[in-house]
Amino acid sequence: MTSERFFGLIPAAGAGERMGQARPKQYLALLGRPMLYHGVNALLASGRIDTVFVVLSPADREFRQHEWSEFGERIAPLYCGGATRHDSVLNGLVAASSMVQADDWMLVHDAARPCLGQHELLRMLDALAADEVGGLLGVPVADTLKRADAAGRVLATEPREHLWQAQTPQMFRHGLLLRALSRSGIMSDEAGAVEAMGLNPKLVQGSAANLKVTYAQDLQLAQTILTSRGTLV
Repeated sequence: MTSERFFGLIPAAGAGERMGQARPKQYLALLGRPMLYHGVNALLASGRIDTVFVVLSPADREFRQHEWSEFGERIAPLYCGGATRHDSVLNGLVAASSMVQADDWMLVHDAARPCLGQHELLRMLDALAADEVGGLLGVPVADTLKRADAAGRVLATEPREHLWQAQTPQMFRHGLLLRALSRSGIMSDEAGAVEAMGLNPKLVQGSAANLKVTYAQDLQLAQTILTSRGTLV
């Protein structure tokens, strides 16, 4: 029996307009490095992950301006990003097809989640390596949920039992994920495309620290989290 192989894939072709910055969000400075670096580093800190594919815009000129040599051949830029996350991930899977097998695991991770912890990553690898479908990191919803009308007034309080907030990485076999994204319309995440095939991805307990940097204030919170772990500038 051959051992399982794991690969990362980070879609990093977006502009990140909600940050209100001229520079694409993935290249904003975080502890002296571009934010993208921290996501790559988190995946490759696990010796179980072979290579991380970084899907970039064909017009990207900034990636090569940063230092990536510490990762050697374990980082592979792919200049095939699309207009949406769905397109970038699908294009990246197609481009990586010559380097991976259909049964290899692909961990799709947001470029804007720089605080992925090693405990959560290893928990995911252990929980899903033998799973028939795959799955994703997530955290149970803790806050009370309100449904609003168009005027911003509460229509109802929604029960939060069994509700989870999806995170990344989202981990599926290369062949399965390629088929799912090829068949589906635009999905907000990879798990949604797999669900559309009638499959049920497994939820693995993540951490609130694995936040997605969406607005400017989130960058400061990410810096605080990474600094608390001893990440150096």
